[in-house]
Amino acid sequence: MPDEIGLLLLFAGLAFLGSLIYGITGFGAALVTIPIATHFVPLPLALAVFALMDMANSLRIGLQHPADAVRGELMRMVPLVLLGTIAGVTVLVNLPREGTMLALGVFVVLYAAYSLLRKPDSRVVGTAWAYVAGFVGGITSTLFGAGGPPYAIYLSHRPLAKEQFRATLTLTTVFSIGMRVLAFALTGLLLRREVLLAAVAVLPAAFVGVSLASRLFRIISHDLLRRLVGLLLLATGGSLIFRALG
Repeated sequence: MPDEIGLLLLFAGLAFLGSLIYGITGFGAALVTIPIATHFVPLPLALAVFALMDMANSLRIGLQHPADAVRGELMRMVPLVLLGTIAGVTVLVNLPREGTMLALGVFVVLYAAYSLLRKPDSRVVGTAWAYVAGFVGGITSTLFGAGGPPYAIYLSHRPLAKEQFRATLTLTTVFSIGMRVLAFALTGLLLRREVLLAAVAVLPAAFVGVSLASRLFRIISHDLLRRLVGLLLLATGGSLIFRALG
C-alpha cells in the first residue's frame, strides 16, 4: 500500500492513461483505471475518485455534437440506466471486498476476451435490446465504473452513422456517469477526505490525457489500441481474480 503522496501520483498516472484511452475510443477509461487502482485501495474508493474524472471527460467530449444523437435510442436506454444504477449501488454497499474484487476481475476478463476475439459484424439487432443494454450498463457503471461497453456493443449493431453512434454513446455515458456520481454523493462516498484530495491530482492529469488524445487520434489505429488495451485488461482482470481467490 503506497503512502499518501505515492497514492496521489498513482491516481494521477491512471487518470492520464484512462483519459488518453477515452479521448481516442470514446469509452473504456474505467476498464483500465479501476482494476489497477483496486490493487491498492478498496473498490468503492476507486470508483468514487474516478467517477469525478469520468464526469469531467464525458462532459468535455460528449457535448460537442449533441444534435447527432438519436433521440429514440436515448429514450429507450436512459430510463433503464437509472434502474440499473439503483440496483448496482445496492449491491456495491453490501458486497464484501473479496466479492467485489472477484466480480470486477471476471467482468474485465470477459470484456477483454470479447474485445480481442470479436470480428466485424454487420448484423442489426432490435430496439428491445436497448433496454437490456441500459439496465446492464447502469449496473456495471455503478459496480465497476464501466457502463460504456454494454452501450457500445448495442449501438454498434444498430443502423447508425458514425457521427450518430459517437454522439448517442457519449450522451448515454454522460447520463450514466451523472447517475453514478449522484448515487455516490447520496451514499457519502464523494464526501470523504481522500476522494476530494485525490481529485486535485486526478482532474489535471485527466485534462492533459484528453488533450493529448486529440492529437494522437489520427496516428494510432483503433484496432491496434483495442488489442493493446485488451491485453492489459486480461492481465489486470486475471490478477484481480487471483487475489480474490487467494
